[in-house]
Amino acid sequence: MPVAPVVAAYRGEAVERTPVWFMRQAGRCLPEYRALRERYSFAEVVQAPDLAAEVTLQPVRRLGVDAAILFSDIVTPVQAVVDGIRIRPDRGPVVDHPFRSKDDLARLRPLDPEADLPYVLETVRLVRGALPPEVALIGFAGAPFTVASYLVEGGKSSDYRHTKALMYRDPDVWDDLVDRLAGIALAALRAQVAAGAQAVQLFDSWVGALSQADYRRFVLPSSRRVLAGLADLRVPRVHFGVGAGHLLEAMAEAGADVVGVDWRVPLDEARRRLGPTVAVQGNLDPTAVGAPPDVLEARVNEVLAANGGQPGHVFNLGWGVLPDTDPGALRRVVDLVHAHRPPA
Repeated sequence: MPVAPVVAAYRGEAVERTPVWFMRQAGRCLPEYRALRERYSFAEVVQAPDLAAEVTLQPVRRLGVDAAILFSDIVTPVQAVVDGIRIRPDRGPVVDHPFRSKDDLARLRPLDPEADLPYVLETVRLVRGALPPEVALIGFAGAPFTVASYLVEGGKSSDYRHTKALMYRDPDVWDDLVDRLAGIALAALRAQVAAGAQAVQLFDSWVGALSQADYRRFVLPSSRRVLAGLADLRVPRVHFGVGAGHLLEAMAEAGADVVGVDWRVPLDEARRRLGPTVAVQGNLDPTAVGAPPDVLEARVNEVLAANGGQPGHVFNLGWGVLPDTDPGALRRVVDLVHAHRPPA
């Protein structure tokens, strides 16, 4: 079976054209997804493999992207083992009883993917069976820090005060918490690969809130455990954080084959800092998709030019698709990227 262009680019191999997909491409801005959500809640979609597979495939059909990413949530594995975690449309994950002490860790048992997440694995199998071989399927999990921040804060936070307080006050408890979450993420990702995912992305969405020193002390070991635990599977491992430009090198040290770059760091700068052995993903500002067509085209070309024709680039946004994005504009981005040919 030929290697999908996204997988080849993740491996640093030369490809005929730059592959492209979008974080949060499944759902949000697509009218077919919104129509489905009028009938089903988010949880109902995730837990019904036929529905989750349909949502995963929708952007492939409409946008012509080179990869599908599993429709799920970064807290889905933890929801399977901890009671009282919900996804609210207006707030994201909400934890009824936040984790604030050593005693709370007893609620966090190991994950058994086949028993705890059978619907996720069936979704992976359905999607892989429906995709053409040239379109990759990407699995994903939340990185230990970001999932821990939801558990400790009780939901999304603007300052992560409880999370940082736990790190500084009880470092042993923190280390135990993120180590347990690393085990859960690793089990989930290995199961997704076994079910058919051809690459995986570890989302450390909120890690940009930390200094480099705190990242290295409190985050790097657990993220490294997840990524190292996938090495024997020989699938590309992507690592991404928002506002984490100051952490690019450290995130690569965690064991990533590919580092996702948000829109704040120019791609050529990221490549210089990461070196020739690490592929990159990104990094169009998500708001640029709403700009006039000529501006959007110029911004897309700027990202492509910043890569300088080097192999090992998958085009993406610098963060997820915004809910009010015009799907037609996303399709325009795909067409522009596919039409681009790097200089000989």
